[in-house]
Amino acid sequence: MIPNIDPRLMKAAMKKMGIKQEEIAADEVVIKTSKGDIVIRNPSVVKMNMMGRESFEITGDIQEMGFSEEDVKTVAEQANVSDEKAKEALKQANGDLAEAILALKHE
Repeated sequence: MIPNIDPRLMKAAMKKMGIKQEEIAADEVVIKTSKGDIVIRNPSVVKMNMMGRESFEITGDIQEMGFSEEDVKTVAEQANVSDEKAKEALKQANGDLAEAILALKHE
């Protein structure tokens, strides 16, 4: 949150202001965008409620997946596989469509 501040003191101050925090155990957070997914590995997720509005604070190792749903459909159609299998191949190929298609055809 704020650097160089004891997390316990910060939590106590937020509680005094009526801000409720809840830690959420998460293995991975995925944010889907039109340009590809943003994957946050080893996340620390805190859900905050401030005056009835909920928000999330997420920190962790960020990995941007450089492919879109259109890329997934293209790989799935070309390699004749499911969307899930196409996504995995794209992840392994770091978003390279041709490499993903070739890998799937040679399985």
